[in-house]
Amino acid sequence: MTQRSSDEEKLKPAGSRNSEDLKKDEAGKSLPAQNRMGAEPEGKLLFSMALPMTISMLFQAFYNVVDSYFVAQLNQDAMNAVSLSFPMQSLLIAFSVGTGVGMSALISRTLGERREDRAREVAGTGMLLFILTAALFSLFGFAFGHRFFVLQTDNEGIIRYGSDYLTVVMGICFFLYAQVCMERLLQSIGRTDKSMLIQLSGAAANIILDPLFIFGYAGFPRLEVMGAAVATVIGQAIATLVGFLLNLKYNPVLRPAFRMIRFRGRIIADIYRIAYPSILMQSVGSLTNFLMNQILLGFTEAATAVYGAYFKLQSFIFMPVFGLNNAMVPIISYNYGARQPDRVRKTVRIAIASAVSFMTLGAVVFMAVPQVLIGIFNPTEEMLSIGVRAMRIICLHFPLAGFCIIAGSVCQAIGNPFHSLLISVCRQVLVLLPVAYFFSLTGVLDNIWLAFPVAELVSFILSMIFFRQTIRGVKMRLGDA
Repeated sequence: MTQRSSDEEKLKPAGSRNSEDLKKDEAGKSLPAQNRMGAEPEGKLLFSMALPMTISMLFQAFYNVVDSYFVAQLNQDAMNAVSLSFPMQSLLIAFSVGTGVGMSALISRTLGERREDRAREVAGTGMLLFILTAALFSLFGFAFGHRFFVLQTDNEGIIRYGSDYLTVVMGICFFLYAQVCMERLLQSIGRTDKSMLIQLSGAAANIILDPLFIFGYAGFPRLEVMGAAVATVIGQAIATLVGFLLNLKYNPVLRPAFRMIRFRGRIIADIYRIAYPSILMQSVGSLTNFLMNQILLGFTEAATAVYGAYFKLQSFIFMPVFGLNNAMVPIISYNYGARQPDRVRKTVRIAIASAVSFMTLGAVVFMAVPQVLIGIFNPTEEMLSIGVRAMRIICLHFPLAGFCIIAGSVCQAIGNPFHSLLISVCRQVLVLLPVAYFFSLTGVLDNIWLAFPVAELVSFILSMIFFRQTIRGVKMRLGDA
């Protein structure tokens, strides 16, 4: 049998495999990555794929906190500079992750349809999109990094630290995009254990290099806040190299895609049809964070430091749910393409129950020990006082957010991307910002934090409506399994 024939055999959906194959599976032998997504029990499959992603994302969350921890040892201006950089970093991530979601979901769907050549074309086109987008952001970072901070504050310390940090992170963002691309290529074929290694390698390098470059230990130059950015870029470069090697070794289905990087208009349209809700949702989030910072700066700079600290801390709660979510998307995309609606619905039910349970646990932790959490960032007395109250108020929305995250990705993965976009816009633009601004007029800082649970309640209601419509649509298009 030729290698091509062997690969095609691996790509057959579960329903097309013969009884001998299924007996081997029932005997406990391992399944190829693609066949796993069409035959392995839904709960076992979801958690086995989610675990590596969750571990890598938790490690990434740990890195984010460690990064801010070291920066906070300099002074509050340094912490504020990193916090005010967050909207632009979010925009970087919006385009990288959004493009990755579109590419990965489309690859998984075409593999479920047994269109291997098409999957390779999608991968090659996706790589080109990553390269072009990184180039655009790089130009913006070098040209406007300083101006971004001048628009927000007249504090010279924040402007200097922030300009140093953002110019490096955005100007050399190629490795961020390359890393995300390598991760998504592996995730699209179910190799989440390998994509985990990419994130772990980059985050580990970053954690090691942070204190060396920030404080100038062991003969390294003392770069202060710029040192955190340099460590970040080096970590991303290491992760990119690891990802490239892992794809060459463990991704036989898509390995030829590295030679197929070219412009394909139809595929680009298909990728962005899936990706644009993620891109726009996170871009809206970037704008929201920018405007929230402006509202908080009207009270005190300590409030923006608390806001930045919150986003670092909440990643420990949200990242595992995003790991679960990222594992779910290729599973339901594959089974949707393979016309197995029952597996789609079962996977979604398990994901929702798990996400809501974990987010509820996170809310309990934030409510119980906020002073311990905010204490990580070397807070002033003012920052600690504000942070304790803020954490307890904001965390009320966590359980609702667990459902909304999964529901939005379900709509996006199987053909209703506009739903998740509409939910995000309503939550952040039509509810969160107006409510936060209205509450700020009371002159009471704590009231601003109430905007988060209010906005999430609206998001939950809309998510429930669109989610039910999407699941009914799956039943109508594919019928019951």
